[in-house]
Amino acid sequence: MSTARAERLVNLVLALLSTRQYLTAERIRGIVPGYADAASDDAFLRTFERDKTELRELGIPLETGRTSAFDPVEGYRIARRDYELGEIDLAPDEAAAVGLAVRLWDSPELTGQAQGALVKLRAAGVEVDDQAPTVIEPRVRAEPAFGPMLAAVQAGQAVRFEYRRSGSPERRIRTLEPWGVVSWRARWYVVGHDRDRDATRCFRLSRVTGRVTPFGPAGAVSRPDGINLLQLVSVTGGDEPSPVTTARLWVADGRAAGVRRRGEIVGRDVAGGEEGDVVELGLSFPESAADWLAAQGPDVLVLEPDVLAKAVLHRQEAVLARAERGSGR
Repeated sequence: MSTARAERLVNLVLALLSTRQYLTAERIRGIVPGYADAASDDAFLRTFERDKTELRELGIPLETGRTSAFDPVEGYRIARRDYELGEIDLAPDEAAAVGLAVRLWDSPELTGQAQGALVKLRAAGVEVDDQAPTVIEPRVRAEPAFGPMLAAVQAGQAVRFEYRRSGSPERRIRTLEPWGVVSWRARWYVVGHDRDRDATRCFRLSRVTGRVTPFGPAGAVSRPDGINLLQLVSVTGGDEPSPVTTARLWVADGRAAGVRRRGEIVGRDVAGGEEGDVVELGLSFPESAADWLAAQGPDVLVLEPDVLAKAVLHRQEAVLARAERGSGR
């Protein structure tokens, strides 16, 4: 962002914060430094629209309305009560969890958003260490369609996209009212109302090809009450093949909730002197499951099959070796 634009945005925020009335665009043009240099009315309006979008993307609550019923046009203001950040008090372990969460995302778009959140916390005086070494460093990989789909869900807009079904090279245009994006068996899905079929459908994001195009008014789409997105994906299987193997895992008490949710507790056992549950879990993608289970660290131990146990151990040993090299041992 250029210095001139940054100064103009700061001046705009200060002007909208300092008034209880709604300021019209023309009024803003006259009092906010940086707008008077616009070559024409159209140039000013384009610049002002970009600035409003920028403020909203930064999370600044820009309100639109009229001070009285006699005002001919709408104006803008920022309510101080909505703008000011409340006191943030994170315990050391909570701050460490925030730092680790920032490192989870493995896509440039979402990494940038996470880093932006980290900057805001530090600006509020919260010390967050995002460089602390960890025994296991998991990664959340997001498909290219993840960001646009999530944005459409948040905006309440319908979307069109090209989709390839499993086992078929054919691509078809789908029209969907998206209700949410969820993860199931290491895959991302969007769930919503398929307008073409007039039914609820789940689509795997890795099979979305091309651009996700939102359309229609914002706020027109909302998730129906009582809908459990994860349950919908699990019941339909998300178009996934049947599990190719069953794993038996030891899970420490009170830990690894994600593993427990996806599996079935079948007994109790002791590992390393610690009690835990034995969980059976059907796996369609054992290779991906090895990465996921390795990220659970000491909370999960693979009992069967032996090939999966070795794959998880190999990954954990590789992480430990990298950590030792990084510390100069």
